[in-house]
Amino acid sequence: MKKIIYNIGTLAGILPSDVRRLEGSQMNQVKCIENAYLVIEDGIISEFGEMEVSGIMGFQNRATPLAAGGGAHEVGGVVLESHNAADVEFIDAKGGFVMPAFCDSHTHIVYAGCRDGEFRDKIAGLSYEEIAARGGGILNSADLLHETSEDELYRQSMERVNEIMAMGTGAVEIKSGYGLTVEDELKMLRVIRRIKETSPVTVKANFLGAHAVGRAYRGRQSEYVDLICNEMLPRVAEEELADFVDVFCDTGFFTVEETDRILTEAAKYGITPKIHANELEVSGGVQVGVKHNALSVDHLEKTTDAEIEALRGSVTMPTMLPGCSFFLGLPYGRAKDYIEAGLPVALASDYNPGSSPSGNMRFVMALGCIRMRLTPEQSFNACTINSAYAMGVSDILGSVTVGKKANLIITRPVPSLAFIPYSHQTPVIEQVLLNGQRVI
Repeated sequence: MKKIIYNIGTLAGILPSDVRRLEGSQMNQVKCIENAYLVIEDGIISEFGEMEVSGIMGFQNRATPLAAGGGAHEVGGVVLESHNAADVEFIDAKGGFVMPAFCDSHTHIVYAGCRDGEFRDKIAGLSYEEIAARGGGILNSADLLHETSEDELYRQSMERVNEIMAMGTGAVEIKSGYGLTVEDELKMLRVIRRIKETSPVTVKANFLGAHAVGRAYRGRQSEYVDLICNEMLPRVAEEELADFVDVFCDTGFFTVEETDRILTEAAKYGITPKIHANELEVSGGVQVGVKHNALSVDHLEKTTDAEIEALRGSVTMPTMLPGCSFFLGLPYGRAKDYIEAGLPVALASDYNPGSSPSGNMRFVMALGCIRMRLTPEQSFNACTINSAYAMGVSDILGSVTVGKKANLIITRPVPSLAFIPYSHQTPVIEQVLLNGQRVI
């Protein structure tokens, strides 16, 4: 069925079909059309423009056929000759914004239970590293996941998927990494595949066996890396469970040399690399990621000019996770410096039970503005087209573009794009469409 969204106050995030990401000063602008309409056919954006140009000028909350089975409609007194009553659903945006749904390129939302007990440890002053060093953190999540059935893990995870959909996320990358054994990593990836098959959200799966060293291998890290390379990766590839492979390359986790080995092995199976880097210290992870043409290097809370230079001219998207900085009290990534150096920047939620227990991309956009000093336009682009690039879907998502999926947010009338991050707790989302279908 064809859908026409009309009475759009502002249609935001318009890009040409050949744009896959925005870099440097390109991030300063968000192309908009005021008083617009948009047409969806078979879940795809097929047309948009100004209502005056199209003849769609009415503002009444109705769309009625002129005659049963006829070839025209009346919207607010204006005749639309080309649309048949039986074939078209009219959606009145009532003067609100219509914008691309958020793309969240870094999450860990498949996990069991929660780690609210560690919240007290954080309040008491323990650092992320201190909690991990005494056997908490990721290992606690691995223990919980091991005891949880695949069906129950899927049920818990789908609650979080539905939660982020309601907040306007239309595409999400989901990582494994709370299994840390062959079978439990595969269990996580099977759950991610099940989410991909049953949810309207666009899902990308990331194998993160190198998230931490499993308890059984404590003190034998090189043997655990052997396990990843020799047993986990072949099974993941054989079952075609992962779009990406990731490594936590940082102090106390995996070294540059171990990261290089894992990514080299993954390349044999044609799995695209991504990297966790520079969350805790300047680790060299950015440089090894660029060496392997990683799609993105993520975190970057601690970074120097050397990382900016390493990324210059690369295909790798620097992705920053301000929700993690907010929750852990870490420095915020130098997004402004990256953009001023001519680089692209993406923002993502890092939704996980230990360091960023929220998938609210509107709050991420707000933190981009409030704490990272990005303009609303820069932060918007970082949460849409650039985050879509960071999960390999900017050819089909992340902007208002003819031929892309109709993953859209419709807001109530708001005064400006800046209002969306400025009033980040005010409920402004009226509808969320994924693949052209209303989900909220």
